[in-house]
Amino acid sequence: MLHIDKQGRVINPKVKLEISLAIEVGPLPIIHGVVVHQTASATAAATLSGYQVPKAHGAHFLIDKDGTIYQTASLHKKTLHVGYIKSRCIAEKRCSPADLQQLRGRKAGEQTGRVEMNKAYPNRYPLNGDSIGIEIVSMFKNGVFELVTDAQQTSLQWLLTELMDSLALTKADIYRHAEVSWKQESEGASARW
Repeated sequence: MLHIDKQGRVINPKVKLEISLAIEVGPLPIIHGVVVHQTASATAAATLSGYQVPKAHGAHFLIDKDGTIYQTASLHKKTLHVGYIKSRCIAEKRCSPADLQQLRGRKAGEQTGRVEMNKAYPNRYPLNGDSIGIEIVSMFKNGVFELVTDAQQTSLQWLLTELMDSLALTKADIYRHAEVSWKQESEGASARW
């Protein structure tokens, strides 16, 4: 189980603290899920630098190609890493008539996302306000993300196991970014848990 201090920092030799206040945008009072992303950048240094820009978007953790895990935001703070979510009931083919009525005529993206954000988890996918983001350093070439390295895979599995144990989450609460939002389908596709 992870030791998480009062500031929401993970205290563990496997996690390097690189907290960026620029990506923290408010309190994160509850955590329902974890969303796995890929950076579309060549290095952790490039991503960490981007996290220093005012109003930057980012995730709570970053996993470098060599498996190094950086914590980039407090687990008590919200970051902007998800975007507008897809309709979970449509994706899982289990919408009620009331769900379908609310979604009728709504376009993918903001319109659908605004309907979905009013639902309770797990009837919807996790939002920025109730999930942790993990970024994996990977290039985006010829329309696809490169594969997660073995070292990244090992670190991701360790981190997810520790987060699940510490935050009372299950594997059902772990998502690929493309699963929950309108993103490139290969984002997170090679990550395993």
